[in-house]
Formats: sequence, structure tokens, C-alpha cells
Amino acid sequence: MKNLARSTKMPRGMLARAQATVPILGLCAALGLSGCQKTYYTLLEQVGVEKRDLLVTRVNRAKESQEDAQKEFRDALEKFQAVTGIHGGELEDRYHELRDAYDRSKDQAHEVSLRIDSVEQVADDLLDEWRGELGRYEDPALRRRSQERLEETRVAVRRLLRAMHRAEQSLDPVLRRLQDRVLYLKHNLNAAALAGLDNKLPDLQADVAHLVQEMQASIAEADRFISQEQ
Repeated sequence: MKNLARSTKMPRGMLARAQATVPILGLCAALGLSGCQKTYYTLLEQVGVEKRDLLVTRVNRAKESQEDAQKEFRDALEKFQAVTGIHGGELEDRYHELRDAYDRSKDQAHEVSLRIDSVEQVADDLLDEWRGELGRYEDPALRRRSQERLEETRVAVRRLLRAMHRAEQSLDPVLRRLQDRVLYLKHNLNAAALAGLDNKLPDLQADVAHLVQEMQASIAEADRFISQEQ
């Protein structure tokens, strides 16, 4: 909840009450109860955290997960590069390092997807609520200004999610290539087996470079969105 405190600047007591809502939501989800998300929003609003604040927090966390993903996938590429040219017992050690790097990359890719889903959920709920409340305005000028702001936010959210999903889609090709190489080494832990891997390295390098490029674009879009909302 540190990012939540930073983005909304809540007093310590308010932060503690906001943190207390997280186990409640988790229990609801575990029991399969309906209305949990609405309850979660209501509890947060009671301590001064609006959907817009929550959206900024989740965008920031999604951005951080993508920054971590870049590091993990680069590390996995380095571990694969380190395998080639290795002989004897050291090869098995390098294989285990590559396998562990692949597992971390896979876990981080899953984290990225979860964070993006959480951004999309609260963004949809925020925009739906906003649209529904336009009819409550008495002043037509204020309603018009609010509707214009809603449209600006909708466009910004759509642009952000488009960039995030492009980055997310770049993860799977790299994971598939890494998985193939980890499996191949698992079944062929000898120096002769490495000969067929060298000519596959450029493909993996290209996929990782594309992944980093898409992640950077998504991170830049997240930074832009956060700066506009703060």
C-alpha cells in the first residue's frame, strides 16, 4: 500500500483503514461472493480514496511490474548466452541458472498481466460511474465540462491500455522461445547439443529487444497518464 499512500497523500490513520479493506476483498473473492468490487470501492471511499486515486495507484504498479519484467527477461537472455561455449560440469550449473531465470520471467509475465487487468477493471468502473452521474447535474455548463473531461479521460485510458496490452503480447513469444531452450538443455546436457542453439540466439535477441521496446512505450504512456491525473 506504499504507492497508495504516496499517490493519495492519506494520513496514517486513513491508510491503516484502507489497508484493512484488502483482506475483506480477498475473503469475498475466495468465497465467490458477488458485489465484492463494489464493497471494496465503498470501503475505500469511506477513507477518502476515490476510484481515480485507485486508478493512478494501479497504473503505477503496472508500470513497476513492467520495469521488473524487462530486467527479468534481459537476465534470462544473458543466462542463455552464457550457456553457449560451456563444457563439462559447468554446463549443468548454467542450465539451472537459465531455468531459474526462465521461471522468474514467467512469474513476472503473469504479474504484468494481473496488474494490467486490475488497471482495466478500475478504469472501466470509473468511466461507467462517471457516465452514470452526468445526469445528476443541474447546471448544464458544468455537465458539459464534466462530459468533456470524461471523454478526455476515456481517450487517455484507451491509449494507455492499448500500449499496455501491446507490451503484454510481447511477453509470450519470448517465454515460448526460452521454454524451448530450457527443455532442450534439460534433455541434452552435453556440449555437442549446444551447437544447434547458437544459430537460434539472434531470434531470441530480437524478441527480447522487441519486448523491451514495447515495455518502454507502455511505461512512457503510464508516466504520461499519471502526470495528467496528479
